[in-house]
Amino acid sequence: MKYGFSKTTDYTFEEAIQKVTDELKKEGFGVLTTIDVKDTLKKKLDVDFKKYTILGACNPPLAHQALQAEEELGLLLPCNVIVYEKENKTVVSVFDPMIMAHIIDNPNMKSVAEEVKKRLEKVLEAV
Repeated sequence: MKYGFSKTTDYTFEEAIQKVTDELKKEGFGVLTTIDVKDTLKKKLDVDFKKYTILGACNPPLAHQALQAEEELGLLLPCNVIVYEKENKTVVSVFDPMIMAHIIDNPNMKSVAEEVKKRLEKVLEAV
């Protein structure tokens, strides 16, 4: 099952994180969480891993609208965006919010998911 959209970029890893963060902001998203997977795996398991960061992004008005339609939706929030290195390039991937519309049997979720998808696609296009 494909559950996201990806783009490979020539930005460095650090530049990509900044660019994604800036583009998310333009679309009304804030980054609530930043998980440095490489650092976490090193600290917790003493294993080496490539540069890999998970950004937990949230658009408060859309999240509020979605939570009003489906209060258990918090299990699927925030929208995750990942940035990682692969073969000397940087990959940016965003979660496809339409997956939420497929999982949740609530017709009110479809329009919110479509709006989130449209905005996340703009972010990915701009990177």
